Amino acid sequence: MELIEKTEPKYAGFWLRFVANIIDQLLLQTVIVIFTLPLIFGMVTGIITASKEQGDASKAIAIISVVMGFVALLFAVSLIVGWLYYAIMESSKQQGTLGKMALGIKVTDIEGNKITFTRATGRYFGKIISNMTIYIGYIMAGFTVKKQALHDIIADCLVIKKDN
Repeated sequence: MELIEKTEPKYAGFWLRFVANIIDQLLLQTVIVIFTLPLIFGMVTGIITASKEQGDASKAIAIISVVMGFVALLFAVSLIVGWLYYAIMESSKQQGTLGKMALGIKVTDIEGNKITFTRATGRYFGKIISNMTIYIGYIMAGFTVKKQALHDIIADCLVIKKDN
């Protein structure tokens, strides 16, 4: 009986992942701007309307309310669009976002299998913790044995080169 030797995957290092993230962020921010242009138009219209119809104190309160509402809405849209983009793409048969695909890397579980939408969701929200560490959670990918960032460790994921 022939024994099949399992080779260690080629892990995607920090810089490869960094460039993939830049590509993804450029794409996401473009989509978010397109999504929010009508909101920006509505905010500007609301501010103009509020400034014409009310007194000084009421104007200021109305303007602050519109801006705060816009910021909250923008945050919510960004969070939802980002979550769906990463979770859907990384749990798909491509196993990666457009940035990762462009650089020939993919996300797997610890055994090298495709991850589920739930695991991809956990990985995405784990990035919040990586962000809260002043990006040290991301930098960890340059120093861990399997090139894992903090959010990869949390979600039991690997980012590897596709040529494995």
